[in-house]
Amino acid sequence: MSASESRPSGTVTFLFSDIEGSTLRWQRDPEAMAAALARHNELLRAAIESNGGYVFKTVGDAFCAAFSGVPEAIAAALAAQRALHAQDFSAVEGICVRIALHSGYALEQQGDYFGTTLNRVARLVSIGHGGQTLLSGAAAELLRDAVPPDGEL
Repeated sequence: MSASESRPSGTVTFLFSDIEGSTLRWQRDPEAMAAALARHNELLRAAIESNGGYVFKTVGDAFCAAFSGVPEAIAAALAAQRALHAQDFSAVEGICVRIALHSGYALEQQGDYFGTTLNRVARLVSIGHGGQTLLSGAAAELLRDAVPPDGEL
């Protein structure tokens, strides 16, 4: 989604991601981790944007993206996990990314989002393990019968 297009507003599905154990990897080999992070960032951004998402923030190795609907967000999460899994990150002893999706009302201002919905998705991603994609009950309810044919809840 280009900056000139309208960003998702009202009821939004958020995708947050984080690399599990990245601090230790940075300490072990900063150069290899920098290269791995660059590739991770390319893959995440491509998966998000190709599925209609808007990356509104990155913090370290974490992505925060907004989607108009859950089907687009889950498609992005699946694409990201598959693309990451297909990469050779052996130089940093592998990369495992946890992703969380949550839907709810959020206020968008100047390219950023605010509200309790963001607090919930942040907490959800923090309890995940690398390689997992977690959906809140709200996101799962909105997804209903739109689970991709190659995915399952």
